[in-house]
Amino acid sequence: MTALPFLPDRPEMRFAPTNAASLPLWLCEGDVRPEVLTPAQSAWAAAQGFTGALGQLCLLPAEGGAVEGALFGIGSAAKRARGRFAVAEAASALPEGNWRIEGLSSDAEAEEAALGWLLEGYRYRRYAAGSTPKARLVCPEGVDAARLEIIAEGEALTRDLINTPANDLGPVELEGAARALAARHGAHVHTVEGEALLAQGFPLIHAVGRASTRAPRLIDLRWGESGPELTLVGKGVCFDTGGLDLKPAASMGLMKKDMGGAATVLGLAHMIMGLGLPLRLRVLIPAVENAVAGDAFRPQDIYTSRKGLTVEINNTDAEGRLVLADALAHADEEAPDLILCMATLTGAARVALGPDVPPFYTDDDNLAGALARASVQVADPLWRMPFWAPYEAMIEPGIADLDNAPSGGMAGSITAALFLRRFVTETERFVHFDIYGWQPAAKPGRPKGGVGQGARAILAALPEVLEL
Repeated sequence: MTALPFLPDRPEMRFAPTNAASLPLWLCEGDVRPEVLTPAQSAWAAAQGFTGALGQLCLLPAEGGAVEGALFGIGSAAKRARGRFAVAEAASALPEGNWRIEGLSSDAEAEEAALGWLLEGYRYRRYAAGSTPKARLVCPEGVDAARLEIIAEGEALTRDLINTPANDLGPVELEGAARALAARHGAHVHTVEGEALLAQGFPLIHAVGRASTRAPRLIDLRWGESGPELTLVGKGVCFDTGGLDLKPAASMGLMKKDMGGAATVLGLAHMIMGLGLPLRLRVLIPAVENAVAGDAFRPQDIYTSRKGLTVEINNTDAEGRLVLADALAHADEEAPDLILCMATLTGAARVALGPDVPPFYTDDDNLAGALARASVQVADPLWRMPFWAPYEAMIEPGIADLDNAPSGGMAGSITAALFLRRFVTETERFVHFDIYGWQPAAKPGRPKGGVGQGARAILAALPEVLEL
């Protein structure tokens, strides 16, 4: 088994020592400049046309010509509300050295600035060296530097996994990444692979993955001996051709990211284990490749799932909900305190909310409220969508219990969520996230490419949700 490089050392994603000599980076809202500037520095900033506009940087020279500090524009509150991690942009623009941020107005602002700085340092370097930011941040006073570094590591793991193309990241390599994570934290991994999936009761995972030359598998990671039980289920479709309902080339181009749910739950698992949260963690990943071959599953095939529900296949490109169904049924058999499902599941979610805002579904109002509050607190957007009961009939084809791809093309994200909920009957609290897992264009703290969504909000909500 070939394992990916796991959480490589990234000094650019770590803070400078707290006692390190550093230069000041003054945050300026509009043209209001710090009173500590000398008249010469103020004149210099004016001569450079510095207005404090969002993202504007002005280096301040000392008398000998060396850099003595910098001004960074954060614009108006209205401008900042249009994005996240505004200060992170400075990390890539500043010259090499240690920097400290001056002018932060609250602990929450300090934490967002510090985390954004770390996330801005991420670069995917498996195939090309590339350049990385040279400016390092002295973590603001009162911010838990070690905690933020663990969160940034988890996000980097998620991004690395999503960014890796399918020729180097198939089901076996995804298992290798899970095993490397387990080894780091003293967790245990059990895998059911290939034909054993049928023998052990995972017919839908087997059906989706059997046409690939790389055997499908269910990866089962466990960690922790006490506390409430949290089960994370992540869609691990390492590449999705669409199967016999073949995708057009334009739709297949980003399908290396179809394991974004698995990548996100592994990144979240690293955060949970690295921070030592007092809970029992289980991670289930159905890892497959949806390929085309003589033994590929077909439209209008009907399979009996692990749950005993029969499923009619009306589109082989709606494979993610099939592999998740068996994994969710397996998770539900233990009735954990919370089951959380992550999947790059539907284009309908992107049409509704765009690439930045993943919808989530739950029947638990308290859980929904905790997630919504946490998403705002940690700048990790989420939006609740309904398990709309009147649409249940749309997923019932008549010839079988369930239809994996209802006709009509309406409410696609909701009907997919309703489909998944049918496989969770013993667990009181269940939440499903329909994520995108991709940053279409670079933004502060988020280079173009794979990106984690929802993990930081979940992490922030867990103490309330599970009463930790």
